Amino acid sequence: MPLRAEYPEEGELVLGTVASIRNFGAFVTLDEYNKREAFIHLSEVAAGWVKYIRDHVREGQKIVARVLRVDPGKGQIDLSLKRINDHQRREKVQAWKNEQRALRLAAQVAAGLGKPTEEAIDAFGPTLIERYGSMFAAFEVASADPKRFQKENEKAPWAAAVLKVAAENIVPPRVTILGTLEIKDLQPAGLEHVKAALLAAEKVDPESVEVQYVGAPRYRLRVQAGQYKLAEETLKKATDAALRSIKAAGGEGSFLRT
Repeated sequence: MPLRAEYPEEGELVLGTVASIRNFGAFVTLDEYNKREAFIHLSEVAAGWVKYIRDHVREGQKIVARVLRVDPGKGQIDLSLKRINDHQRREKVQAWKNEQRALRLAAQVAAGLGKPTEEAIDAFGPTLIERYGSMFAAFEVASADPKRFQKENEKAPWAAAVLKVAAENIVPPRVTILGTLEIKDLQPAGLEHVKAALLAAEKVDPESVEVQYVGAPRYRLRVQAGQYKLAEETLKKATDAALRSIKAAGGEGSFLRT
């Protein structure tokens, strides 16, 4: 089963290689669509008047273009270079690199399953793409949140192999969020109570939660996690632990999300 349609859709961004250049435009082979040929008319090469097309593109150049028209009956695909911005171009190139890396990881999964690469990818590729948007995104989820991945694919015979390859090859993305605790205790043992409250916050997850001194009575909580939602949940647990501790000791506290 192919992981990609035979033709791109109108409006889609595609990656291609300039195959040949004429005075009226450039012919491009589409890297993601089995080297299908597409065409960029001179008027779609750049904004404004283009005097010499070779000032903008050259043979062998990798380009990112937007699909203007697709006619499968004629095998015709028309592209535009001028209808995308630099941000879209960078994102597309990065997505392509991620896809190529995902295919290499998929080959490792196939080896772990003892199956030919194409056969294995046909078995799990479409499911992962449908569930996570892309194979690379699936590997990222498997690395950052293996429990979730296992739950969502618990009956799949390839789940354990994907988890193993993801753990060995993907560094989970990390997000960082901050909050400020204001805690004080004017009792003779107040300093010890504050220290205990801050320690209670760190104990929630010593690998993710860090307490930073700002200036009494303010302390910054810094939380890192693989996903934003998880970071928020950890920050709340750490904050609640600190406030419970200081209030139980007779002090007072508050929290401000920053």
